[in-house]
Amino acid sequence: MSRRTLKLGAVLLGVGGPGQHRTWLDPEIPADASVDIDWYLARAEEAEAAKFDLVFIVDSQFITENSPNHYLSRLEPLTLLSALAVHTRHIGLVGTATTSYNEPFNLARRLYSLDHISGGRAGWNVVTSGDAGTAGNYSRDEHYDYATRYGRALEHVRVAQGLWDSYEADAFPRDRATEVFLDPAKQHALNHKGEHFSVVGPLNLERSPQGQPVIFQAGDSEEGRDLGASIAEVIFTHAQTLEQAKAFRTELRERAAAKGRDPEHVLILPGIRLVIADTDEEARAKEDALLGGRSFDRALKELGRPFGWHDFTQYELDAPFPDVASLGERSFRTQAEGITKLAKDNGFTLRQLVEHLSESARSPFVGSPTTVADTIQHWFEEGGFDGINVTVNAPSEFARFTDQVLPILRERGVVRSEYESTTLRGNLGLPIPENRHTAARRPQPEPALVP
Repeated sequence: MSRRTLKLGAVLLGVGGPGQHRTWLDPEIPADASVDIDWYLARAEEAEAAKFDLVFIVDSQFITENSPNHYLSRLEPLTLLSALAVHTRHIGLVGTATTSYNEPFNLARRLYSLDHISGGRAGWNVVTSGDAGTAGNYSRDEHYDYATRYGRALEHVRVAQGLWDSYEADAFPRDRATEVFLDPAKQHALNHKGEHFSVVGPLNLERSPQGQPVIFQAGDSEEGRDLGASIAEVIFTHAQTLEQAKAFRTELRERAAAKGRDPEHVLILPGIRLVIADTDEEARAKEDALLGGRSFDRALKELGRPFGWHDFTQYELDAPFPDVASLGERSFRTQAEGITKLAKDNGFTLRQLVEHLSESARSPFVGSPTTVADTIQHWFEEGGFDGINVTVNAPSEFARFTDQVLPILRERGVVRSEYESTTLRGNLGLPIPENRHTAARRPQPEPALVP
């Protein structure tokens, strides 16, 4: 077995995600970077040159005027990734798509088309849509409750996986001599009838080089963790400390094993924020400046998102934090409950809470290239994660990681030096799922005779 190596993801956030209020002012970043295909192409090519495993495109389908700048105007993930696919050769292409506001057949087809266009490099970040306002964009008066969202998500993924098995690998002889294009015995309808979906199939796309797109997932609620343990091959998360990271990874692997899955095939890739400078002192000063540059007013407004975009500007800043946890019931419930509990346990006013959340955004991965490499290696070897997702905005900051930190990690054998496969599965060390119909054809062993 080859040595376990750190997996690398690049999250392309253009003009800035949550908390990155002034990112777009950097003259190095085009002011329209989030819709500039050339910006994305350049970042993807840089990530591929650095032998990253994947680029990751986040998404949501409801915004307000207070949404992060990148969210206000950005390209649809699968369309964008299809463009990146024809300009890259090895890097994985992972996009977010909701199970709440897509039908399994058309989403399975779009994802599988990306998988074919890229030669087997597609990944699907499965989400259930935390922004409750999304319902209004899809002819619904109200967002699904948590039980429905996650029940629908599990069935949605299972249906998609069934559709991706519509054709066995050798279903298309395409034999001109015999004039046989298709072996009909190796085309399979799905005929699914479930609680949320009814899908006949088959999908009109043959088997891809990696069999099926890699399933990614992020969700910290009880329902989200259970879904991840059931279907995810890679899980996105966030941890502020190594102890939190280890606990999360251990729990998800144990949950997966309890469901009969191989925990070695469940990779944990948290998002991390890097602050790199020539010395540790300069890096800490750089982080101070970044955090100090955040807008309190924007942070106050962004606080509303987990609570269904509740307007916190209506409250007295120096009064106790209001009891509004219930507003997150059909939105980002776990995050809303956690914020409310944090405020209550510490007796925070609204102002103190916003300031605390900003200060707690400090990253463990701050320092000189050697310090950052040491920290990443320590977390990795201690079982805190299997890989990392690095936010990409300014090219020069990304280059600090690729040109100064990665060489240290490569010299130590933590990160591989070359791609090992042409598929995303191959580079992540994940198995190709066997087509269920091909597996069913295999002769079963004779039962042992009982003497």
